[in-house]
Amino acid sequence: MNLQNDCLRNNHLLEHMMENTEAVIFDLDGTLADSMWVWSEIDRDFFRSHQIDFPDYLNSEIEGMGFTETAQFFVDHFPLEESVEEIKQLWNDMALEKYRTKVPLKPGAGEFLKELKQRDIRTGIATSNSLLLVETFLESKGIRASFDAITTVCDVSRGKPAPDVYLATAEKLHTDPSHCLVFEDIPMGILAGINAGMRVCALEDEYSAAQREEKRRLTHYYIEDFRELL
Repeated sequence: MNLQNDCLRNNHLLEHMMENTEAVIFDLDGTLADSMWVWSEIDRDFFRSHQIDFPDYLNSEIEGMGFTETAQFFVDHFPLEESVEEIKQLWNDMALEKYRTKVPLKPGAGEFLKELKQRDIRTGIATSNSLLLVETFLESKGIRASFDAITTVCDVSRGKPAPDVYLATAEKLHTDPSHCLVFEDIPMGILAGINAGMRVCALEDEYSAAQREEKRRLTHYYIEDFRELL
């Protein structure tokens, strides 16, 4: 397909997405931030330092859990001496510099955020990550001011796929869920947006490549990266 037709197709897609959209809510890891590799490294380093074999089932068990939920899962399922709060602090310490200096924005994300601001679309983040790492990443990329609200799963009662974190973010944005568009990268997050009554666009991410067909089946839209919308 030639460039002109590409542009027409993508402009049509963006306009279709923006119909009746008053707010856009983003997941962070794997969606705005190319950061899932960080947690693969941290999990393996964590278990290695505790002389515990890495459990193959881990990723499927903790998908969608918040920072506190995941730490509690570790305490409940593995022979660890640390408390939930100590594990969370350890993870923050292990990840902080990576989020500040090594984790990039997904391609086109910064330009897409500017486009949303030009359209007066409110923006928020609904994430399973810790607030410290979210703020560190946004500040390091110079985009903190692009967001009107940030909610972490630790702020609500239930993690993804429950809708709580998306509903709480919509409330902060003073927007009815039916007028919110969500960007997500994993099935549990996609289901959280759908369960909140929002439209969802799935984003390609190497970490969830094995779930690609499930993501396509669940969502209203699917894109390789944000440049498709520009």
